[in-house]
Amino acid sequence: MTPRHPLIPGRAGAVSAALALVLASAATGSPVSAAGGEAAEVPQGTVAYRSVAQFTTAGKPRDLMLHPESKKLYVASDDRPETVDVNESGLNVLDPADGKLRSTVGQAPGPTGTLGRRAVRQLIAPLPGDGAVFFYPLRGIGTAKDGDAAAAGAWVPGAAVTHAAAGLTAGTVLVAQGSVLSEVDIATAAVKRTVTLEGGDGFAVDAARGAVWFTDIGNRRMYRIDAATFKVTATVELPAGEGFGGFTEVDPGTGAVWVGLDSSVVVHDATGKRLDTLRGAGTDMPRAVSFDATTHEAYVVWQDAGDTSQPGSDNDGALTVHRTRDLQEVVRPVVLPGAHAQLGSAAVAVEPGGVTVFVSDPVAARITRLERATSPRVTRSPADRAATAGARVSLTAEAEGTPRPAVAWQVSTDEGKTWRAVEGATSPTCTFTAALSDHGHRYRAEFSNDIGVARTAPAALTVTIADSTTGGGGDGGAGSGTAGGGTGSTGGSGQADSTGQAGSAAQGSDGGSSGTPGNVGGVGVGDGSAGATVGGGTHTAGGALASTGVAVASLAGSAVVLTAAGWVLMRRARPRTER
Repeated sequence: MTPRHPLIPGRAGAVSAALALVLASAATGSPVSAAGGEAAEVPQGTVAYRSVAQFTTAGKPRDLMLHPESKKLYVASDDRPETVDVNESGLNVLDPADGKLRSTVGQAPGPTGTLGRRAVRQLIAPLPGDGAVFFYPLRGIGTAKDGDAAAAGAWVPGAAVTHAAAGLTAGTVLVAQGSVLSEVDIATAAVKRTVTLEGGDGFAVDAARGAVWFTDIGNRRMYRIDAATFKVTATVELPAGEGFGGFTEVDPGTGAVWVGLDSSVVVHDATGKRLDTLRGAGTDMPRAVSFDATTHEAYVVWQDAGDTSQPGSDNDGALTVHRTRDLQEVVRPVVLPGAHAQLGSAAVAVEPGGVTVFVSDPVAARITRLERATSPRVTRSPADRAATAGARVSLTAEAEGTPRPAVAWQVSTDEGKTWRAVEGATSPTCTFTAALSDHGHRYRAEFSNDIGVARTAPAALTVTIADSTTGGGGDGGAGSGTAGGGTGSTGGSGQADSTGQAGSAAQGSDGGSSGTPGNVGGVGVGDGSAGATVGGGTHTAGGALASTGVAVASLAGSAVVLTAAGWVLMRRARPRTER
């Protein structure tokens, strides 16, 4: 087994968190960041169990069962010596959500049929709809359900019953009285069949394959008993050890036999072939196991030896969870504080699907409710963004986990080397306006819950300046201009008509153009330069000429005057020449 790691208690709930976040800004348009700690990440989707509640309402718990139909938590209980004012022994029925005691069935028939207060030691099987079949000392087989005033029961003849389990046929149970295994009628306790073994302690039933596996810890053996003939058909050797047995249970799905021996669990397949051995931590001993048919996982409760003078003893037990197909641990082991075996064995019950697990502690007289949780798993990271200064910026991140992950946004100003928390960016919706100072910053979302932390891939922010250059012009005097928008400029050309009026401006390109032959040319405006044509010539203008239509219009107007004057002089000069 791997070393145990403590978990942080917390509240669980199976949900998926889809968080759309928009970064917040101050009046300047930049998100305000505060120094933030750097929590360690865990593998995304890590599964663990956490203690979320402890119930102390059922006396000294000896066995647990979640009823498959009524969903109630049945507890086989002894009385606690410290509760002198009330006797809590019997069959206790709890609400599994909060541990509230629903009822206690404390009365059951004795060997002569007389009702009396009886402790319950083992839960054997559920009754249809609600209720349980159970074993109570010394030889009682009882039945009761929530709310009954007293249990029905009968006493098995012979020696004291040491172990019991569900029978192979309807209306029966199997009981061990030392090394004697018997099939007994539930209602009357009449013995139907019996087989006597060399020795024995406990057993488990494989109903699907028609077998009973009976362990003999003293002789370090396990016997296979055929259900049809009720005879031993195989003997399997167990590993040598100190002679301490914990449990014998069969995985209904695979038929594998799990045997708790000393400080290990020895697992055999359905034929008795040994598969592997699971080891405990320190002096921890396996005391209970339960199988979940939905997840195909085994839940093992380990109790400390309870002797702190022994090396490795710390008084704490553990819950481990294993895949039944390969025996590998699938979650981090859960520490069970104070769980030792000095005052009795623990028990475990698993809700189908493994969402909730209940573990009893007879030493502390409590039941611990554990809930399955997963660390955050990022399902969507924010994308790189480009924006102009003054524009709104929105980033989105999504993650799932149990319990629901909290989110906090972080920013890096040094290409991801260090990160700071974005102040206030912990709610589903935040906003900010991009500033030039944000250019090159990187942003990520950090999701966290009780199990761990996961972070998104970073998103880079690019911020640019918005261009807003404009130009002007008019018909007959100068060419019209348009804003370059950062991509270029416009120019124009004009051609005088037969009446001497200036032509309309035409559009140029790329910051300047050459005018076509004519009297007046248009003007273009662009990135620092413009082309202008006056009187049909080609000119390149810059500076103020490129940024206004007024200066060009004045030049164009002057050109019109000069041209007109020259035409008049030519008219006047011509007659003199003819004379």
